[in-house]
Amino acid sequence: MTREEKSLVIDDLTAQLADNNTIYLADISDLDAGATSDLRRACFKANVSLAIVKNTLLAKAMEKSDKDFGDLPSVLKGNTSIMFSDTGNAPAKLIKEFRKKADKPVLKGAFVEEAVFVGEDNLDTLVNIKSKEEVIGDIIGLLQSPAKNVVSALKSSGGKLAGILKTLSEKEG
Repeated sequence: MTREEKSLVIDDLTAQLADNNTIYLADISDLDAGATSDLRRACFKANVSLAIVKNTLLAKAMEKSDKDFGDLPSVLKGNTSIMFSDTGNAPAKLIKEFRKKADKPVLKGAFVEEAVFVGEDNLDTLVNIKSKEEVIGDIIGLLQSPAKNVVSALKSSGGKLAGILKTLSEKEG
């Protein structure tokens, strides 16, 4: 690879790092062709892009980027694949699900919405991160809850009020 080609790859990686807030680094070495193909298919279905990268080029792209990747460059050893997603927990769920059939991919680290996670032991934490849509849904549910309580209280007390009025009108008559 010539110096110009490397420079283009670094620029491309820097742009991808800037455009994505969810970046996972994983080791998918030792997967045979069939398993790799299955992983790529699973990534496509989950709307996760997967690419194999050279560690030195990715490290240079991270340096060039405006984002603070903390200790993430320290995991750039051995084979590295990079996963981009719009949803913070999608790659983690995909890795966890895929590992039911194989012992790879191994999570090396992740960058999710400015938080850095280093090491395989963070996989469960990353799986439990809620997506933006899930958080919005939770907030809407919490906001609707008091309104539902007021409406149901008005409905039930309206029935009670009607019963009381009926009883009073029957007594007068």
